Amino acid sequence: MSIIKLSPRQEQIIKLVKEYEPITSEKLASKLNVTRAALRPDLAVLTMTSILDAKPKVGYIYSQKPSYSLVYDYIRNIKVQDIMSKPVVVDENTTVYDAIVHLFLNDVGTLFIENNGVLTGAVSRKDFLKIAMGGTDMHKVPVGIIMTRMPNIVFVEKEDNAYLAAHKIMEHEVDSLPVVEKSYNGTKEILRIVGKVSKTNITRLFVKMGENS
Repeated sequence: MSIIKLSPRQEQIIKLVKEYEPITSEKLASKLNVTRAALRPDLAVLTMTSILDAKPKVGYIYSQKPSYSLVYDYIRNIKVQDIMSKPVVVDENTTVYDAIVHLFLNDVGTLFIENNGVLTGAVSRKDFLKIAMGGTDMHKVPVGIIMTRMPNIVFVEKEDNAYLAAHKIMEHEVDSLPVVEKSYNGTKEILRIVGKVSKTNITRLFVKMGENS
């Protein structure tokens, strides 16, 4: 059984919980001089691996059940390509109206935008809501106008592990991540979208883990 590798901040969190348990996330954030949002990914890892236990309306306590490293290693060994699903992709010249239709017909939270097969951006339900409330003619405006453009899109690759994907989804507070394949045109990096990893994919992985335990 291998030992989990914790970040320095995660080690600090464990030390503080041992000393002050039960302790709330607000107090932890205050003692570490960071925001609660910044601590979220670390606390998620520590509770997911059963090092800490979260008590509603009470706070965090130290538990460290002996099975935690097995869970951690299992997630580390699952590749993104093992859990990814098909992305919903539209061209950046697609009108906002047609893009919204695609979004709801496919029941997804994020559309990925490409130009000649190359990933150029992403647009979420929140983005669509903003433009709808602004009174813009959605039949005329292309989705490329409202999308978040590269290089501001967080992505993963097929060989990355599921832990990294879950961590990025939580850290950046997004619904899903594009899975890309990299190639180069001279010195220019080109990203082609080959899949997506969403909160649903991660949830399915945990359900599968529970069924196999």
